[in-house]
Amino acid sequence: MCGRYALYGPVSRLREVFEAEPEGFAFEPRWNAAPMQWLPVVRQRPNGERVIHRLRWGLVPSWAKDEAIATKLINARGESVAEKPSFRAAFHRRRCLVPANGFYEWQPLGDRQGGGKQPFYIHPVGGEFFALAGLWERWTRPADGEAIDTFTIVTSEANAAMRPLHDRMPVILAPGDWWAWLNGATAADQVQALLRPCPEAALAAYPVSSAVGNVRNDAPALIQPV
Repeated sequence: MCGRYALYGPVSRLREVFEAEPEGFAFEPRWNAAPMQWLPVVRQRPNGERVIHRLRWGLVPSWAKDEAIATKLINARGESVAEKPSFRAAFHRRRCLVPANGFYEWQPLGDRQGGGKQPFYIHPVGGEFFALAGLWERWTRPADGEAIDTFTIVTSEANAAMRPLHDRMPVILAPGDWWAWLNGATAADQVQALLRPCPEAALAAYPVSSAVGNVRNDAPALIQPV
């Protein structure tokens, strides 16, 4: 799964790499982005223009009775995303990119190491950003009619580089696949084919402080190796 990530920019490079402008918010760097927070997501308009909006992490399907379901839908398994009721409408019509400078995963420690889990920071090799495959939905709160846009991150089985840490990983899309993912006219089988582990050589990992486990901690020190 993917439950924490970092997006610290710089915003000038974020605009350039994703060919998109932040709209309606001022970019703030995050070193410990967590579920239920409002975070930058890249969406594409029908005319092909890309824009960066802030959406809340934790998808709420349009048919949900309340928004509590969001905490259970921070990730969507790529193998079943086209059929699962919570995700299938978004998979076919509302796909997005979740930009990240890196993400975190926790590796269980053996008894000889005192148990517990060691966090690792996974970052791109030869690049500044990952483009994580995302889905988004718009849900209207019955009490006041407010529309809330939310997103989830799609996952796949882990590649060889990630497998020592976890058996799942976020789907990381290559720049050449961004258009197909964002374009609503892309055939479903082509979209499904993108939901695969990225090449092992595309990422690297190193251990970081356990402070990242507390969502109240959010500083550059979290991505420093230990």
